Amino acid sequence: MSAIRSWSVAGPYFEACSCEAICPCRSTGGRKGARSTYGVCDFALGWTVADGHADGVDLSGLSVVMAGSYDDDELGSPWRVFLYVDELGSDEQCESLATIFLGRAGGTTLRNFAHHIGDVRAVRPARIAIDHTRSRHWLHADEWVEIVEREPVISDEPVTCAIPGHDRSGEEVIADLLALREEDLSIEVRGRCGYVATYDYRSDD
Repeated sequence: MSAIRSWSVAGPYFEACSCEAICPCRSTGGRKGARSTYGVCDFALGWTVADGHADGVDLSGLSVVMAGSYDDDELGSPWRVFLYVDELGSDEQCESLATIFLGRAGGTTLRNFAHHIGDVRAVRPARIAIDHTRSRHWLHADEWVEIVEREPVISDEPVTCAIPGHDRSGEEVIADLLALREEDLSIEVRGRCGYVATYDYRSDD
C-alpha cells in the first residue's frame, strides 16, 4: 500500500461486539474500561465517510467495515482482523481507505485503535450498506458481517469508546444481531452490546 501524507475522514460510526452491555471496554462516567465480558471479544466496526480525502483523492460517500477478535489473556491482546472496503470505490480510493483504517498512514486511526492490530487476515472489496438512523442502525458487508440494533441502553453516565475517541460522546445500544461469517471468525449472537457515535480522524501533518 502506498504512503499517504495528508488525509482526513469523518462521519458516523456503528459497531457491535460479543460483550454484554454496557461494554466493559468502554469508559463509563470517566472510569477506564476493563477486560471483555467473556475474555474473548469478537467485534465488527463500521464507518461511513461523510467527508474525506487522502492526498487529494476524494473518499466521501464510501464505507469501511472491520471484523476481528482478540483474547484478553494473550500477550498484548493483538487484534486479528478482516477489513472490508466499499466496492464502489476506485482502486485508488480503496487502497487509500485500507491504508488509513489499518493505521498504516499514522494519525488518529493508529492512535485510537489500529495499534492493536496484530494480524490482518484479509482486505476485501465488499458491498457495504450502513443505516445510521437513530435507534434503527444496521450494517451489512456482503455475506461476511451483519449487525442489527435492537434498542438504546439508558445510562445516567456518559459512555465513550476509544475507537471513535473518548473526546466525543456516543450512545450504547443493544444489538439484536451480531453475525460474523468468515472461516476463521464465525459467530452469531443476540442481545449483546453496540455503540453509535461520530468520528473525525486525521493525519499528523
